[in-house]
Amino acid sequence: MAWALLVLILTGLPGNYFPEVPSFWNLLEPDKIVHIFIFGVFTVLMAIGLTRRNGSLRSAFAIATQSIGIGIAYGGITELLQAYVFIGRTASIYDFIANSIGCFAGYLIFKLVLLKYFEKEEKHSA
Repeated sequence: MAWALLVLILTGLPGNYFPEVPSFWNLLEPDKIVHIFIFGVFTVLMAIGLTRRNGSLRSAFAIATQSIGIGIAYGGITELLQAYVFIGRTASIYDFIANSIGCFAGYLIFKLVLLKYFEKEEKHSA
């Protein structure tokens, strides 16, 4: 929850000092890398929370779809807020794409790295 609030604050700051990215091919500009990073972390934290809440890895598909889906929805909401609510900010489809890439990358990191930790933890508690 704290990370979600931090993401909301960061995406709501006036964008006068952020570089503009004119096309999809410039997706690896620093601004887009930041979007990928913050939504990757968001999704990792969401997947960890869902795994702990469910108490089991048996619902791995549900964890994946929920964490990625919530992350992408949150990314879309932040872009809409930038378009209609936040002062000095504009929405960008490229930011939304970077947010979504970050969500998929975050879940991939969770699956490849952290899921092994949860599997070991589940075996020890059984």
